[in-house]
Amino acid sequence: MNRIVVLLLAFSGIARSPLLQASGPGGHAHYVGGTVAELPSKSEGLIQTTDPRAMLFAAKAVTVRVPYGDITNIEYGQRVERRYVEALLISPLMLLSKKRSHFLTVGYTDSGGHQQAMVFQVSTRDVRSVLASLEARTGRKVEFQDEEARKAGKG
Repeated sequence: MNRIVVLLLAFSGIARSPLLQASGPGGHAHYVGGTVAELPSKSEGLIQTTDPRAMLFAAKAVTVRVPYGDITNIEYGQRVERRYVEALLISPLMLLSKKRSHFLTVGYTDSGGHQQAMVFQVSTRDVRSVLASLEARTGRKVEFQDEEARKAGKG
């Protein structure tokens, strides 16, 4: 059965999709900001943790490679917002739900010995696998900004 799926993907052209190739540990993210000059803020891309030596963030214009041994800290936090606009437009019941944004900060030392940082907004479905992969690859524990972030990150 698996061979049939692979063949179908190969013939349909989907197997060449960069999103499919990035499956596994990692996930979709937006680079929110930080100290990496060559990476424009709000760049959309994939955080990849499948390489045994380095974390990659592959955006359209540039790919940033950070060796796991150079990562000095991993921090996770979230921003929780009420859905006011949706409540006004759709239903007051939307006030009961919350929108959560998941943020990952990766601090590292570059090849010149300078401390650098990258802040990503990671998709909800990918945040746990990214955190677990980074912990496993770096040997560093994720620092949580608060108890809510700890629950969501370990959940």
